[in-house]
Amino acid sequence: MKNFKEQLHNVKAFAFDVDGVFTDGMVVIHPSGELLRTSNTRDGYAVNKAIQQGYPVAIISGGKSESVRERFRGLGVTDIYLGSTDKVEDLEDFRFKYGLELSEILFMGDDLPDYEAMSRVGFPTCPADAATEIIEISTYISNFGGGKGCVRDVIEQVLKLKGVWLHDKNFKR
Repeated sequence: MKNFKEQLHNVKAFAFDVDGVFTDGMVVIHPSGELLRTSNTRDGYAVNKAIQQGYPVAIISGGKSESVRERFRGLGVTDIYLGSTDKVEDLEDFRFKYGLELSEILFMGDDLPDYEAMSRVGFPTCPADAATEIIEISTYISNFGGGKGCVRDVIEQVLKLKGVWLHDKNFKR
């Protein structure tokens, strides 16, 4: 079996859960009833960087918060599946839209609702603090927890491997 760095060559798209991946899974309930989340800005930078480099990115979450939708739209994500009751179905929609094979998708999830979708992709990944069942099926377990840079970790590894991480007109060496 190839090591995980060799497998990264096959990644052509990214799919992510939100709570527990972009966030640490903790929420504050605002008096209005809105769930307030915090996220790592470096994760957001990496998502935007991947999109700039032509990688399709999907957000597939059981949550329904419109503030989450707006956050990811602001980063350039167009494939946002909120209120997902069947993550496999949404993953299939995403892959067909871009003509991808499941083997070409990196999916990062952290808990049981992600299990089936992660079981189907070529590169299942998770944060360091994911549920045991998710860790067991992951090809790669980030050293970073949810909301602590795990998204940046996987995107940066793929883009560095392909030589496009520092490929930016605003970046001078």
